[in-house]
Amino acid sequence: MTNKTSIHGSWASRWIFILAATGSAVGLGNIWKFPYITGENGGGAFVLVYLACILLVGIPIMMAEVFIGRRARKNPIDAMSDLATESDSPKAWGLVGTMAMISGLLILSFYSVVGGWVLHYLKIMLSGDMIGATSAQAGTAFDNLLADPAMLLAWHTLFCAMTVSVVAIGINKGIETATRIMMPALFVLLLVLLGYAITTDGFAQGWDFMFKFDFDKLTWGAALIALGHSFFTLSLGMAIIMAYGSYMTKDASIGKTVLTIGILDTLVALVAGLAIFPIIFSNGMDPAAGPGLMFISLPVAFGQMPFGQLFGVLFFVLVGVAAWTSAISLLEPSVAFLVERFGLKRPTAAIGIGVGIWALGIACLASFNLTSDVTFFGKNTFDFLDYITANIMLPLGGILTALFAGWVVKAKFSQDELQLPSVLFKAWSISVKFTAPVAVAVVLYFLLNPIK
Repeated sequence: MTNKTSIHGSWASRWIFILAATGSAVGLGNIWKFPYITGENGGGAFVLVYLACILLVGIPIMMAEVFIGRRARKNPIDAMSDLATESDSPKAWGLVGTMAMISGLLILSFYSVVGGWVLHYLKIMLSGDMIGATSAQAGTAFDNLLADPAMLLAWHTLFCAMTVSVVAIGINKGIETATRIMMPALFVLLLVLLGYAITTDGFAQGWDFMFKFDFDKLTWGAALIALGHSFFTLSLGMAIIMAYGSYMTKDASIGKTVLTIGILDTLVALVAGLAIFPIIFSNGMDPAAGPGLMFISLPVAFGQMPFGQLFGVLFFVLVGVAAWTSAISLLEPSVAFLVERFGLKRPTAAIGIGVGIWALGIACLASFNLTSDVTFFGKNTFDFLDYITANIMLPLGGILTALFAGWVVKAKFSQDELQLPSVLFKAWSISVKFTAPVAVAVVLYFLLNPIK
């Protein structure tokens, strides 16, 4: 198996893989969620706990997903099935890959709806409609968007089409080309926005909010939040990293590559916080606004600041790029599966799955208006899909992947792929066998049974 190559080709270099995987990891959550939970849970103290969780849980599981994909050179379902067979274990382990791919598709269905919101707000910033707007007016504008199924459908359709078009072209001409353009653009936009934030009156307050060591806020609950976010931020349990790993060249170091991705993902989240919260504090707004921060508070802030329209446009371009790269990665594993298993042409596979995602997305966007009274366990369609993927499917997939890599795959296979010194390999092995499964199981338990 070690001499196999993917029928889809391979990344041109290790750095392209790093950028592609970082593009997958950097999404809407990095832009507002991570900075906020950092500030609310002890600032610098929380960052240290988060980094420890990344190293002890996130990185080891990500290394496992990459080596599984690279060794098999196949889509996640067949990769796990084939590697299980080679390790004298049941092919049924491929069901873990199936669950991961389904998770990714479910996430993409509602993620595309939110991606549509971002495109809508980019249009609003370009038009200047938010200049001088009050918070009440911005809130009404967002409510009106959610209440308009035709508008939501138009933007959702456009975002789906953007995503499908890149994946349909292929690994090198499609995803790789998009990555070469979008990820450097994302980094540049972040730095430009950071430079702008530094000039605001709220920069010192934003810095303190995120980095002041407040050990009083560093509770067990905060540690649990850090552990949960460290797992989800690296796109684990969604089949993405296995699929991307199958296109990774044999000579690239998995350990160094994955560590670099973890560092870049964290840096982007921290810089995003330093770019956003000074603007929020400068305008006396609430940093705990959640999704409303992006679609209500920030548009108002940009509308009231010098050169605010320009930087508001740049911000939503940044968020749009982050959402787009993540959506592309969510679609790729399933497209790879259809191409490999059934021999479909890549454009046919991408369009076919894209239509299914588009249709499920319609159910999600309708849950804000036409079908708002339809609920599943007290949640509308959008919130229900978000809940079962984030709180059940992804943690369960992470546990099973770690157990598969640590207990099922023969050690000589993982050693051959990881090429780690003996001490580091033992540390990785302990993590995927014991530390990571237990830690993720704890997160899963408390997600389903929140601390009162």
